[in-house]
Amino acid sequence: MRLIGLDPGLRLTGWGVIDVEGNRLRHVAHGVVKVAISGTLAERLRDLFEGVAAIVETQRPSEAAVEETFVNVNPGSTLKLGQARGVVMLAPARAGLPVFEYAANLVKKSVTGAGHADKQQIAMMVGRLLPGVDASNDAADALAVAICHAHHRATAKRLAVA
Repeated sequence: MRLIGLDPGLRLTGWGVIDVEGNRLRHVAHGVVKVAISGTLAERLRDLFEGVAAIVETQRPSEAAVEETFVNVNPGSTLKLGQARGVVMLAPARAGLPVFEYAANLVKKSVTGAGHADKQQIAMMVGRLLPGVDASNDAADALAVAICHAHHRATAKRLAVA
């Protein structure tokens, strides 16, 4: 089964693709969708959607997992991040994929064993779980989301049906 993990952001959205066979994980690809800081919000959201949709089309995952939004102190920033997250969720959904959501603390705990791990700890553990992978923070976070989904997908599917 091929899974894509997505770490939404309006400027940088990390993505990571893994193959899962039983309890074995294999790295397929990872990267970052970069959106220019210029342009209207609508144009930036369009570019983000098109970038994520192109990756979904190229990588052909079976399921997608997205990290839930971290609530920021600044309500304007939180709203914009929420809009970006909606666009990131829409791209795989339009391709017919089931989309699952995971809290940031669960993602961190699934990969590092601690719910408050920092970005360096996450990147280091992603490299251990997927040997040879050296990913930027955003891509490592997305791979962590995919790994979290691989570990919790049976439970997530049952909850989605309920």
